[in-house]
Amino acid sequence: MKKQLASLVLALAAASPALAAPETYTVDGTHTFPRFSYSHLGYSTQLSRFNSTSGKVVYDAAAKTGTVDIVIDAKSVDTGYATFNEHIQGEDFLDTAKFPTATFKSTKVVFEGDKPARIEGQLTIKGVTKPVTLTVTDFKAAPHPMLKKNAIGANAWTVIKRSEFNAGKYAPYVGDDVRIDIAIEAIAQ
Repeated sequence: MKKQLASLVLALAAASPALAAPETYTVDGTHTFPRFSYSHLGYSTQLSRFNSTSGKVVYDAAAKTGTVDIVIDAKSVDTGYATFNEHIQGEDFLDTAKFPTATFKSTKVVFEGDKPARIEGQLTIKGVTKPVTLTVTDFKAAPHPMLKKNAIGANAWTVIKRSEFNAGKYAPYVGDDVRIDIAIEAIAQ
């Protein structure tokens, strides 16, 4: 009887569909660029980006859960002008000598249907940590056509006040509101 019960349990287990498990993805630094924009004296909206980003994403489509852990090399700021890059890295703004990285660690991923819609988390810039919510505008999870591995990609944005991160020099003339947009791609490990 025990042998028959064990055989039945094994047969049922084999017949049941496998449950999806969380999958870990490594951020693709060649296709992941956080950008930021702000008003410059009301004359124009300045656009800049960071050229070096790393991290990982854990995504479970079946359970509709995920985590995001991103590290931005603040010294990789790219304004398009070398002298201004140094200015942004100075004490009044990013202070990269003391704080070489900025980080985002999710606390909750909110799904709408089968896709993430918002990512709540903690953003740390210049040693100051504040809660932020990233609004996800695009999301895709599919096998990468060239790498032949699972991949995910998304676009998301938020707005912060730079003065809340001890980087408010020249506000309000130079806009205190900074929009952060991130285009991210990550490949399964």
